[in-house]
Amino acid sequence: MDIILISDIHSNFEALKAISADMPNLQIYCIGDIVGYGANPKEVIQWIKEKKVKGVMGNHDYATITGDVKWFHDVATSAINWTAKQIGPTEKKFLNSFPKMNIVKLQDLKILMVHGSPTNNLFEYVHPATHEHMFNVYLTKYKVDIVVLGHTHIPFIWKGKKGTVLNPGSVGQPRSGNSDARYILLKEKNGNVEALPRAVSYDVETAAKKIKTAGLPITLAERLFRGI
Repeated sequence: MDIILISDIHSNFEALKAISADMPNLQIYCIGDIVGYGANPKEVIQWIKEKKVKGVMGNHDYATITGDVKWFHDVATSAINWTAKQIGPTEKKFLNSFPKMNIVKLQDLKILMVHGSPTNNLFEYVHPATHEHMFNVYLTKYKVDIVVLGHTHIPFIWKGKKGTVLNPGSVGQPRSGNSDARYILLKEKNGNVEALPRAVSYDVETAAKKIKTAGLPITLAERLFRGI
């Protein structure tokens, strides 16, 4: 059974439309941060609803729902507060419907999905350079074949004896030095896993202009062009 993995959309509707046009018609799982930073939270939430996307909650989703911004720097806090004013109770209830951790059974595979890490679901940044020694621990502790993470906005695919750990990268605010929106097509056949990363160009100019027009911090617009 093949699925689509996306993460960190961050209210960037231009990027979301671009990957939507690129991806095959499969079940989509989002690894958190549907909102935050970008200028189109309502449109992105509506798309998520229409596509019947499953997945997990991200730290920006959580902060938008709760108003708890103590973990965030000033720029992120400004965007969270702005986002909370743009969406209503129905949208917040929808964001709150996503669990902080989700274990999904697909054919012969068990997949753990979490925005941060299995030990700190919302806020821990997991990079292979700092956490590779933990990857087999995650896979063994939760008895899964794949762990899917978000939060860092940097894509990676790690394969070990116990299974696979991956991050699809960010749809709406890439930080890997490239402005393209990212997602992963996950293919499974007879228990064998193939993770195919995809990079899609989008209308960065329009996304940035919307951020500026909304009165959000200008750095959130400028960083989109450089993928940082």
